[in-house]
Amino acid sequence: MRIPPALRERGIDRVLAWSIPMTTRFRGLTERDGLLLHGPAGWAEFSPFWDYGAEESAAWLRAALADATTERPAPLREQVEVNVTIPVVPPALAHRLAKVGGARTAKLKVADPGSTLAEDAQRLEAVREAMGPDARLRIDANAAWTREEALAALPVLDRAAGGLEYAEQPCAELEDLAALRRALDIPLAADESVRRAEDPLRVARAEAADVLVMKVQPLGGVQRCLELAEQTGLPVVVSSALESSVGLSAGLALAAALPELPHACGLGTAMLLTGDLVDRPLHASGGMLPVGRQDPAPELLERHSAGAELAARWEERLTASAAAL
Repeated sequence: MRIPPALRERGIDRVLAWSIPMTTRFRGLTERDGLLLHGPAGWAEFSPFWDYGAEESAAWLRAALADATTERPAPLREQVEVNVTIPVVPPALAHRLAKVGGARTAKLKVADPGSTLAEDAQRLEAVREAMGPDARLRIDANAAWTREEALAALPVLDRAAGGLEYAEQPCAELEDLAALRRALDIPLAADESVRRAEDPLRVARAEAADVLVMKVQPLGGVQRCLELAEQTGLPVVVSSALESSVGLSAGLALAAALPELPHACGLGTAMLLTGDLVDRPLHASGGMLPVGRQDPAPELLERHSAGAELAARWEERLTASAAAL
């Protein structure tokens, strides 16, 4: 693949396109794809979702460039606690998935077009039964509700869960999040309001969230996330953007470098892929993941190499994102 001159000047000497099917539909996706960039510090991932334009994707590229060309910050911990992620699946399957990896925290997707509020509640009840009374359950609505819908749905789901740890991004608008936080005794976490905002600090100033969800790629890299976390003063949950284990390892580097990490992180998503690019994928054991770089295996890169048409699309996208840096 042709490497844009601006990236070559930064030390990027290899770029490879990959594609891996998902185990189940998640975030509307049945396949995950992206690029791996190699530089002086090692391999990094560039995998913005396809609904991101060049300007938004440029932040993802800045993150990959930083990770491929500079050393990661010194870790304060060797392992990171993670949640198990439960897609929109029937309650019986949710019950089984909740026990995978030994996590004591579960994050459930809700408010999906293919799921009703009653079905979301049944899934929460199944996961609570599987994990027991001491487990922490959180939900993610991906900004799908209006304020009125969230006011009606969140108490129902809080009861079904036996108490939610928090609800992530129930509404899209910051003003609605702030109003919900005042109206309900359910902690709120902000994701899209941070990673897709021109001013990520506005969430904290508006007192619209109790927790910030940070994703390394959309926010421009590990160091940028550390700076934002310090400026907001809010607890941080580091989450994935459905990366391969190469990209997930950058999220783990952020989680390992945060001065405080009171919540389990959403980095246990490698299990949602049918394959991976490394010999030992980042699948949780005892609810924990190890910190450290993950180097791709040549035979797995070949196995999951993107086809010519998809690779050409990624080359075009890389060129456009580099121009927007």
